[in-house]
Amino acid sequence: MGDPTPAPVGASRLRAADDPVPAIARTWPVGVRPRVLRGWEPPATVYGPGHRGVDLAAPPGTPVRAVADGRVSFAGRVAGKGVVSVELTGTGDPPLRTTYEPVRASVPRGAEVEAGEVIGTVEAVGSHCTAPCVHWGLLRGDAYLDPLSLLPPWLLQRGPSRLLPVLGVPLP
Repeated sequence: MGDPTPAPVGASRLRAADDPVPAIARTWPVGVRPRVLRGWEPPATVYGPGHRGVDLAAPPGTPVRAVADGRVSFAGRVAGKGVVSVELTGTGDPPLRTTYEPVRASVPRGAEVEAGEVIGTVEAVGSHCTAPCVHWGLLRGDAYLDPLSLLPPWLLQRGPSRLLPVLGVPLP
């Protein structure tokens, strides 16, 4: 028999936040390795101050890409700014959900997207940053998580690959 005692308020939020985040991203949302203007600052309490995502340098018009495969769960305007949310495929129940703002969506709600697929462009208005940026968020249910945790170490720590000449090998 199950325990009839109800779970404490916020228990599902805590459980969701404690679930591990798989490093499944295959690309940054903007650019090759954008500058992080403001990092993840988790709030001490549900409604406390903090920064529930990361701000990435990106001028207006920059293409915004899905970081992993998923389904667009929202594409529209919230409080006057464009927002796109993507539920990531195979990330549990509730699934991980990435959010991007301010973004002019180029995909409709319900669209299946692949990692690296353009889902919109950075809008010129609606940003809370002092410099042009895109805000990238990550949630599981209603628990905010650090979106940088989606990036595998090789993508998080390195710049683009460069091909170098092979010395001492004769050309065909």
